This record gives sequence, structure tokens and C-alpha cells, in this order.
Amino acid sequence: MEQGSRSFGSVLRRPSAFLPVAMSLAALAVVMVHLALWGMARQPDEGAAAHLWQILMAGQAPLLAFFAIRWLPRAPRQSLSVLALQAGALLASAAPVYLLHW
Repeated sequence: MEQGSRSFGSVLRRPSAFLPVAMSLAALAVVMVHLALWGMARQPDEGAAAHLWQILMAGQAPLLAFFAIRWLPRAPRQSLSVLALQAGALLASAAPVYLLHW
């Protein structure tokens, strides 16, 4: 397949492209569920939600590295778009944690 014929959607369908986005959204869901159930109060000890969030966020690093190494040379424009989407999802998940000082 020629570089110019790859679309954003075809690159995004690769597991190494959509799994980091899904993991970020799952981490955001963990934070939102925690907020809905227990509110904004800081916990005296890190609970399961905090550990799950940390695992989901740290688990993305190898997938992001694999995606960048594999797809940036093949389809640079589409890969950069996917990386921007992944960065946005990562920031969306990290923002509530940062803003609430958890």
C-alpha cells in the first residue's frame, strides 16, 4: 500500500493506535466514576481507583512508542494526527487529577 493511500481512519484502526486512546478514556472514566461515587474529597490513602488510573496511564507508554516507531516512517501525516489524538486523550484524563490535586 502506498503512503498517500493510507487514511487517518485506516491508521487509527490499528490496535497500537486506538488502544492508548481507549486506555486514556478508561482512566478518565475511572476518575469520573470515583468523583460521582465519593466526591472530590482527597483520600487518606491511594485506593483502587488511583492505582487503576496509574496502571492505565503508564501502560500506554510502550504502545505509544511502538506506534510511533512503526507508523511514523510509513505514514507520517496520519501518524502525527493519531499521536495528537492520543495526546489529547492523555491530557483529558490527566487534567482532573491535576486540577483536583490528587
